[in-house]
Amino acid sequence: MQTRRKIPIWTILLLVLPAVAWAQNHIQLRSVAEVQKEVVNQEGKKEIKRLPAEKVLPGGEVIFTIFYENIGKEIVEKAVITNPVPEHMVYAENSAQGAGTQVAFSVDNGQSYDIPARLFVFDATGRKFPARVQDYTHIRWTFDKPLPSGAKGDVSFRAILK
Repeated sequence: MQTRRKIPIWTILLLVLPAVAWAQNHIQLRSVAEVQKEVVNQEGKKEIKRLPAEKVLPGGEVIFTIFYENIGKEIVEKAVITNPVPEHMVYAENSAQGAGTQVAFSVDNGQSYDIPARLFVFDATGRKFPARVQDYTHIRWTFDKPLPSGAKGDVSFRAILK
């Protein structure tokens, strides 16, 4: 018999982040939201495990992993994965990872991307300030090399619930 667990609606939203890949016809994406917890294993030793992000309190960190696979028959040139930083969360500095990719960020809802040192925001008077992680709205991973058919892997980042 299968039992159902109630999952808060915001958790479901976190699990289905709208990651987008350039060449969508060829790249399949799957997003997962997890938290790290200390658990006691069968030998009675403490270890850190990743578990589904079913309940996250303010200040809690969530690990977002986007799994990708080139399901097409062709090589995908210049592949890009773009993911928004979830609403009510702040990107955790230096947490974006992805082997063989260049990571860039947006502070203008995905209109433009750059490395953190070249990102700026403006206050109400028009003064320019260096962007902070709280200003990041999107993350983009650009692959260094073409993705051959069947290539798969993952990219990830961490964010903290406000």
